[in-house]
Amino acid sequence: MTPRGELDEDNTTEIAIDVIAHTDLTTSDIGRLRRLFDAEYNQEFGEWDPELPYGYAPHDFHIVARQHGEVVGHVGWARRSIHVGEHEIVVGGVGGVLVSDRARGQRLGGRLMIRAAESMSAAGSIAFGYLGCREDVVSFYTACGWSRISAAENSISRAGKPVFDAPGQPLLILPIEAPLSSWPVGEVDLCGRAW
Repeated sequence: MTPRGELDEDNTTEIAIDVIAHTDLTTSDIGRLRRLFDAEYNQEFGEWDPELPYGYAPHDFHIVARQHGEVVGHVGWARRSIHVGEHEIVVGGVGGVLVSDRARGQRLGGRLMIRAAESMSAAGSIAFGYLGCREDVVSFYTACGWSRISAAENSISRAGKPVFDAPGQPLLILPIEAPLSSWPVGEVDLCGRAW
């Protein structure tokens, strides 16, 4: 996909936002992404690994924001069929949402989420975006148009073991090719690791 440049709030420095397939990441891209993630998480989780980021599922696509050649923001997503009750649904599982300290306060996170949704739509055959998050960031995602659902969730932990989470943890969906009202009631099985 073509890059989309937007000026930051002081209208002096363009922030380019690109959608890059995981298989098209260059060594340079990986190094810049690693610097972004390690600045935030290295002390707690160690070095970022693009194939198993901090034990979560890898991404098929990376929405990458660059300013002055450095990566200042990222959203990743991966296509997967999951089970909700008796239904199979194709989702774009979202993770790796991060904006660097120096780029915060410019609404970059919202712009990245919009591009992520656009890229899911362009990829085709994705019913919903899907993500889990911390309670303190739910309002960010709802401001981006995502809707909170209440469901139990089965997944594989970052350590590779089965996990069951009771209803109540923050789970959010975004209609891509299906209406919000078509999300079925039932327990969610991610059929793998969360993103």
